[in-house]
Amino acid sequence: VNGAGLALLRQAGLRVEDGLRAADAQDTLAGFFSRIRHGRPLVSLKLATTLDGRIATRTGESRWITGPEARAYVHALRGRHDAVMVGAATLVADDPDLTCRTPGYAHRPTVRIVADSRLRTPLTAAIVRTAHESPSWILYHTDSLPDGVDPAGYQPGEIIPSRAQLLAEAGARCVLVPAGEGGIDLPQAMRALGTRGLTRVLVEGGAQLAASLLRADLVDRIVWFHAPGIMGADGLAALAELGTEALAAMPRFTRLGMPRALGSDVVTEFMR
Repeated sequence: VNGAGLALLRQAGLRVEDGLRAADAQDTLAGFFSRIRHGRPLVSLKLATTLDGRIATRTGESRWITGPEARAYVHALRGRHDAVMVGAATLVADDPDLTCRTPGYAHRPTVRIVADSRLRTPLTAAIVRTAHESPSWILYHTDSLPDGVDPAGYQPGEIIPSRAQLLAEAGARCVLVPAGEGGIDLPQAMRALGTRGLTRVLVEGGAQLAASLLRADLVDRIVWFHAPGIMGADGLAALAELGTEALAAMPRFTRLGMPRALGSDVVTEFMR
């Protein structure tokens, strides 16, 4: 690692040439490098919006902004990441299963992750019902009572089943992390994912989680899908407030190649 292996090979009398196809290797191993160097996985933020950056109508309708070709591309993205992550609001609103359903990519189950600070993930959520089929991890900092449980109905000293206990019994893995501004501490949460072996995490929503990751400078890549439609200012924006007051403080990214057409949609990829 970091050149030590090359030195050992050379000391053993082997001829070693380095730097060959370095750019390709850097891209292939980017997630591994992130975990080794920074203690956290590489984070890719996926956004699927209208031309004016909206992800849902004012009534909350969001399926489907992009077409089938773009959605198939997203499944391929999931297959190239260790995990797919969403916020609790997205989970409750859409109840996604977050699996990769592209033939050839489903070589191993993708870890489904929910950033759920107060552990409000419903026990009936798709990722909980299928937790024994594909890993489901829930990042939280405060446990809560299950829905419908009245503490007054228990005797003093009697153990009330927590939501974490019930989710764990259903097969989900609840990961306790420190609290942060407005939710969980995202840098600590990402380090927790790194210690558990994850090297690449694809974040698929929602607006609050995306903005929090950008504010914490945790977004390494962006995959942005644009649909050829305009929703207007009353639509839900792709990002919540970032608090940017000066252009110099605005997060900036470098485009990776030219935009790619996917049916009637376009996808553009960026890196920090």
